[in-house]
Amino acid sequence: MVDRSHVSTLADFNAEEPYLVFRGHIENLHTVTSGRSTRLEATFTDGTGAMTLVWFQGLKWIRDSLRNNTLYNVMGKPTLYGSNWQIAHPDIEPATTGGDQLAHPLLPVYRTTEKAKAKGFSSRGIARLTDTLLQQLTMPLPESLPPHIVQKYHLMDRNNALRNMHYPNTMQTWGQALFREKFEELFFHQLDYQYSRISRRNHSSGRIFSIIGEHFNGFYQNNLPFPLTGAQKRVIKEIREDMRSGRQMNRLLQGDVGSGKTLVALLTMLIALDNGCQACLMAPTEILASQHFASFQKMLKGLDIHVELLVGALKAKQKKEVKQRLANGQIDILIGTHALIEDDVQFAQLGYVVIDEQHRFGVEQRAKLWRKSAVPPHILVMTATPIPRTLAMTLYADLDCSIIDELPPGRHPVITTHGTDAKRILLFNFMRQQIAQGRQVYVVYPLINESENLDLKDIMDGYESLSRSFPQPQYQLSIVHGQMSAEAKAYEMDRFKRGETQIMVSTTVIEVGVDVPNATVMVIENAERFGLSQLHQLRGRVGRGASQSYCILMTKDDLSRNSKQRIQTMCSTTDGFAIAEADLRLRGPGDLQGLQQSGMLNLRVADIVDDEPLVRVTRDEVRSILDADPDLLQPENSALRLHLQQNPSHEQWEKIS
Repeated sequence: MVDRSHVSTLADFNAEEPYLVFRGHIENLHTVTSGRSTRLEATFTDGTGAMTLVWFQGLKWIRDSLRNNTLYNVMGKPTLYGSNWQIAHPDIEPATTGGDQLAHPLLPVYRTTEKAKAKGFSSRGIARLTDTLLQQLTMPLPESLPPHIVQKYHLMDRNNALRNMHYPNTMQTWGQALFREKFEELFFHQLDYQYSRISRRNHSSGRIFSIIGEHFNGFYQNNLPFPLTGAQKRVIKEIREDMRSGRQMNRLLQGDVGSGKTLVALLTMLIALDNGCQACLMAPTEILASQHFASFQKMLKGLDIHVELLVGALKAKQKKEVKQRLANGQIDILIGTHALIEDDVQFAQLGYVVIDEQHRFGVEQRAKLWRKSAVPPHILVMTATPIPRTLAMTLYADLDCSIIDELPPGRHPVITTHGTDAKRILLFNFMRQQIAQGRQVYVVYPLINESENLDLKDIMDGYESLSRSFPQPQYQLSIVHGQMSAEAKAYEMDRFKRGETQIMVSTTVIEVGVDVPNATVMVIENAERFGLSQLHQLRGRVGRGASQSYCILMTKDDLSRNSKQRIQTMCSTTDGFAIAEADLRLRGPGDLQGLQQSGMLNLRVADIVDDEPLVRVTRDEVRSILDADPDLLQPENSALRLHLQQNPSHEQWEKIS
C-alpha cells in the first residue's frame, strides 16, 4: 500500500523503499534504438532534480497517452543505472496539486510482470480494474466466519474488509482489513486440514492389528541391533494404539538424522505381518531404497520374513517375477521407489505403508499406493528434515505427529567447523590423520541442476585435485554424481561401504540413505550454496558410529549476510529442529525443500513466519469448533459447512454429506 499523499522529491528520496511517488512533468520523450531493440525514454523533473523513465514494451500506447505541460504522479521503484537513477515501466497518472484531493489517497500495489505491464496490466492498471469491479459489487458479501469469532476478535466484517483491503481511507483501516483477511485465510486453511483429519478418524475404518506375534517378538528378542530409546518406545506405542483402534492410521514420524526412524518403521511393519498383512516402504531414490533393502536384510537375518526390492534398475524379467510373488503373497515386505505405484503392482493383502522422506512425493503419488488395498492401509510418513512447529501445525494438521527426539546411546554430536581455501592444507592433513586411523571421508560438491555443466565441472575438478593430494596406491577414491548410471553409482557406493575406498567424492545424491558408520568426516565444498536443511542432512551422513565425527564447511572468503548466518547456525548447533526454525526465518516457507507442493504455502495475504501467533489462534479456534460440532451441523457453523461442501479437495466430505 502506497500513501500517495506522501510525495518524495528527486533530490531527496529513500532508495530502500519498495515503491515511491514523485510528482512532476515529463519532458523529452524520445525513442532509442540499439541494435534490433527499441525503447522509449523520457526525462522526468520535479523542480528538485531529474530522473529517466524507460519503457521497453507498449511504446506506441505510452507515447500516445502522455501529454506535455501535464502534472503527473510517477510511481515505482527507482534503480541506479550507471550513475543515473531511472524507473522502468513506471505507473503514471495525472496528478492534482494536493494529495488530499485524491479519491483514493492510499494506492494498492499489485504484483505484475513486464509483459503484463506492456498490455496495460501494470500495478496501476490492475488498481483501476479492481476499483471498477468493487463499484459494480452492489450486494454486500455474506459473512463467512461464525458470529462469535467475529465478535471475539473484533474483526471487520467481510464486506468492508474486502473493500478496505484495496481502497482504505487510512492506514489504520487498511491494517484492520488486512488482519481480517489474514485471520479468515488461516482459519479456513486450518478448517480444511483439521476437518479432513477428524472426518477420517470418525468415518474411515482401518484394519485392526490386535496381535503382537512371532515376527515382532522374534525380532525384538533376537535381532534388535541396539536397545530402543525412550522416544522410540513412545512412538511405537503411539503407532500401536492407532493400529488397533479400528481407524486408518495417518501418522507423521519426525526424527533427526540418525535417530532410529527406520528401526521404528521395521518394528511396526512386523506388527502388520503378525496380523496377516503385507507391508511396503517407498523411498524417493534407488540409492535410498537399496540402502533400506540392505539394512532390512541384515536386521532380519535368520527370521522367516521375505523382503524384496522393486526399483527401475531391475531387468524386466526380474520386475515381472517380483510382481508375481507380491500378488501371490510370497513377499512380506516390499521396498522400492516410484515403481511401487505402477498400475501392475498388486499386493495380495497390503496393510501397512511407510513413506520415507515424504516431502519428496506428491499427494497423488502417495494416494496411488494407498488405493492398492480394498481396506485403506495404515500410513506412516517419515521425514528426517525436521519441520518447524509453525509449519507442522499447518502443513500437517491432517496428520497425527510423532517425534523421536533422542539419539541412540553411544552416538556423539558431530563437531562442525568452518574453513576457507586458506586452510585447505590443514584440512587435507586432518583427512590424512583420520584415514590413518582407519576412518573414511565424504567430500561433497554442490550440484544445483544435474544438467549444468559448470556444476559437474566443479566435482570433476575437485576429484582431480583430491587425486593429486591423495595419490594411489596409498589412497583410493570413489566418485558419485547424478549423471552416472544407477549401476555405476551402486558400484561406487558399495566400494566405499566395504572400505575399499577411503574418500567418497560426491554431489548431493548421498544426501539421504547412505549409512557408513566408519565414515567420520564430511567435507562440504561451497557450503554457502546449500540451504540449512540440506547442510544438516549431509552432516547426518557421519556420526552414525561410536567414533567422534566431524563436518567441515568450506566456503569462499566473502560471504553474504545470509550465508554467514547459515554457517554460524550449523557450527553452533546439531539440533535439527533449531536448524529448521532458523531455515524458516532465513528463507521463508516457500523456499524450503519439498514444501512448495503444499496448499498451505499458497497464501494470498498471511505469512507463516510473521503471523505465527495468528496461526496458533486460528488452529485453536478451529479445534474448539470441531470438538463441539464435528460435522458442523449447528446453525452458527452453516457457513463453515458450506465452505467444505464447495471445496473439491475434501474426499471425506462426500461420505457424509
